Amino acid sequence: MKLNHLLLAAAGFFFLILGAIGVALPVWPTTPFILLAAGCFASTPKLYARIMNIPFFNQYIRNYREGRPLPKRTVLQSLVFLWAMLLISARHVSTLWIIILLAVVGVGVTIHILCIAKGRKA
Repeated sequence: MKLNHLLLAAAGFFFLILGAIGVALPVWPTTPFILLAAGCFASTPKLYARIMNIPFFNQYIRNYREGRPLPKRTVLQSLVFLWAMLLISARHVSTLWIIILLAVVGVGVTIHILCIAKGRKA
């Protein structure tokens, strides 16, 4: 394997881990990191095929690449989880600017999810 393929594979695994973290943290994006990982793995067909064999990641990559909308259930679950975690976080923070920042991030992520839900790339 050439050096550039190794570096891209390492970057792909790094982005894949960051994307996986986004599944658990509501303000951490998942889709951009998964797409970056797929782009890095594209230089090595075996790695790309392996990531595409993981149903969770395959759904993200294929839906985004083909401009397909997300299932309504996925959108609803994502938005409920996002806002529940943001509200819990805001409840434990007493600093107004942090609460405002959480709200702004929540609105931004909500817009992003709704754009993907309609099948548009955000």
